[in-house]
Amino acid sequence: MNTAEFAPLRTERLTLRPLRAEDAPALHRLINDWEVVRWLSRVPFPYSRELADEWIASTHKRLAEGSAWHLAIVGQDGDTEVLVGCVGLTREPDTRRAELGYWIGRRFWGHGVAAEAAGRLARWGLANLDLDSIFAHALEDNGRSAGVLRRIGLRETGKGEVQFLARGARLPVTLFEGGREDLTAPVPLPETFVAEPPPDAKPMLLVAACALIDPDGRVLLARRPEGKPMAGLWEFPGGKLDPGETPEDALIRELKEELGIDVSAACLAPFTFASHDAGRFHLLMPLYLCRRWEGAITAREGQALAWVKPQKLSEYAMPPADKPLVALLRDFL
Repeated sequence: MNTAEFAPLRTERLTLRPLRAEDAPALHRLINDWEVVRWLSRVPFPYSRELADEWIASTHKRLAEGSAWHLAIVGQDGDTEVLVGCVGLTREPDTRRAELGYWIGRRFWGHGVAAEAAGRLARWGLANLDLDSIFAHALEDNGRSAGVLRRIGLRETGKGEVQFLARGARLPVTLFEGGREDLTAPVPLPETFVAEPPPDAKPMLLVAACALIDPDGRVLLARRPEGKPMAGLWEFPGGKLDPGETPEDALIRELKEELGIDVSAACLAPFTFASHDAGRFHLLMPLYLCRRWEGAITAREGQALAWVKPQKLSEYAMPPADKPLVALLRDFL
């Protein structure tokens, strides 16, 4: 991916976009400040103007490699774009974790910018990259940064030491980490149930799912988009039943809404089901197979789609309810 292919991330007040060569003067003015650099582990001080140019160029290379996403945090002053700071995710090699880091120019402190930018990028990373968790650290006496990390949903996981380049020493830090359950919205309690539960029993939610199978025997998976519970996980298309709907009716509706295809009930073959304790409720999910539909499959909700060979299904991170279905589907196909 090059910088032109990366779609800027937006919040209520900010835009997170790849850095540009013309950002270097403003970046240098903001970060060449001891009150900023003293809290950052990997930044030298003084910070030269040439170093700003070199670092911006390096961010383009790492974005293209898919190893790090270092972005400018920009706001608007009327019609003028203003650089506020930077935020980044760096993938940890050979794991499904990434490190979150950020800095904000001193003149913009105290306005909630750090949490707004860091939270947005962390949630985007979990939804769009093959990650299961985000981790970070804050210098022990940097209560402001620790507060930001807690505010976006990271949990304190312990203590450690990190080399701080500008200070020339290893210093004590507080470690933080969080996954989807920490940084994204929780699964809401269902509004409609299969039956009214008895007192003290968990409500039961009925969800229908469909394994669409193409002529090559591949199965379609959809990635839950940012903003939904369990964002970033891959699942079989489908959704909750509306009141009065049968599973077949729900799938016909959901496949039209999510993928833009028309499916008839006669083409939906019941295959198996999942029964899963989701914490606050119990999930029952019948899985149907479908090999025939009308129309071209389109990601109408902005979700990523993947056609996957049955033997490769287990390589995709899925919600707990979908995982038990994979072995059955693989053996059948």
